[in-house]
Amino acid sequence: MPLKFNRRHFIAAGSAAAALPFLSRSGFAQGTWPSRNIRMVCSYPAGGQTDLLARAFGDYIARQVGQTVVIENKAGASGSIGAAEVARAAPDGHTILCSISTTYVMNRVMMKNPGYDMDKDLTLVSIIPSGGLLLVASKPSGVRSLDDFVAFARNKGQVNFGTYSAGSAPHMTINELNKQYGLKIEPIHYRGEAPMWTGLMDGTLDVAMGSYTAAQAVLQSNHGVVFAVSTKKISAIPDVKTLPEQGATSKFFTVSGFTGWAVPKATPQPLVDRLAELCVAANDDPKVKEVLATFVLEPALGFKESNALYQRELPTWLETAQALGLEPA
Repeated sequence: MPLKFNRRHFIAAGSAAAALPFLSRSGFAQGTWPSRNIRMVCSYPAGGQTDLLARAFGDYIARQVGQTVVIENKAGASGSIGAAEVARAAPDGHTILCSISTTYVMNRVMMKNPGYDMDKDLTLVSIIPSGGLLLVASKPSGVRSLDDFVAFARNKGQVNFGTYSAGSAPHMTINELNKQYGLKIEPIHYRGEAPMWTGLMDGTLDVAMGSYTAAQAVLQSNHGVVFAVSTKKISAIPDVKTLPEQGATSKFFTVSGFTGWAVPKATPQPLVDRLAELCVAANDDPKVKEVLATFVLEPALGFKESNALYQRELPTWLETAQALGLEPA
C-alpha cells in the first residue's frame, strides 16, 4: 500500500525553543552558536522532496538549539542558485544548504560556471542516501524483467524511454544499458517527474524511470509495471530485483544519489560536527521518520560516513556523466 502524508504537516516547520542539546559539542564553545535565526537554503521548490526534508530536519534542529530555522527556497539552475548563495555566506553556521547530488556532483559536469566550486567553497555536513529508482514499463509493452526490456528494445528498434531531465540518473542509465547490450535507445527528456509519468500513462512512453513515490499514480492506475530498480532494493516492493541482480554490470548501478546539507568551506570543524550530530539525531524524530518513510529514504549519515560515501562514489558519477558527451551549458 502506498505511503501517505499530509504536506501541510511538514511545511509547518516549528521553531519553539527547547532544552539545551544533550549531544556532544565536539569542543565547540557552549552558547556561541547559534546566536540568531538559522537560514536553511533549499535549492529546489517548495513542496517537493528536498523542501520537505529541509523542513522536517530544520524543525528538529530548531527545537534542539532554541533558534528558528528559516527555510528559504532558492530554486533554479539545477540547484546552483541556492548553492552559490550559501558558498558566499559567512562561515558561522547560520547559513546551511539543503540540496541533492545533482547540485553537489553533476553541476560540475553539466555547467560551465555554476557559480560555486564544491571542493573549494562548500563542506558536506550530512547526507541521506536515496533509495533505488524504479524502471517502469507500459502495460502494452509486456516487459516484466530486464531481459524482457532488452528483447523489447531490440525488436522494436525505437524505444521511447523517459527521463526527468538531461544528465539525470535515468539518462545515464539509458547510456549504460545501451553500451552493455548494444541498444540504441534515445532518451526523451521531460522537465520533472510529473510530466514524465503522465507521458507513460498517456502512451507516449514505453518506459520511464523515477522515484517510488512519484510513480504511484502510474502504478495505482495499473498503467505500468515495475521491472527493475536501479541500485538498491526497495522495502515496499521487495520482490523487484535490482539492475545488477538482473545482469547489468555498469559501476553506475552501484552508486546512490542523495539529499544532503552543506555549509561554507571555512566553517569551523567543531560546528560542522555539531550540525552533523543534529542531523543524525533527527533520524529518531517522528516527523523526520515520517518524511523519510514517505520517500523511501535511508537515515541521515554522520560527517565522516557522508564524506566517505561521497568521495567513494564521486569518480563513478563523474565518469558516467562525462560519458554522455553533453556540452556544458
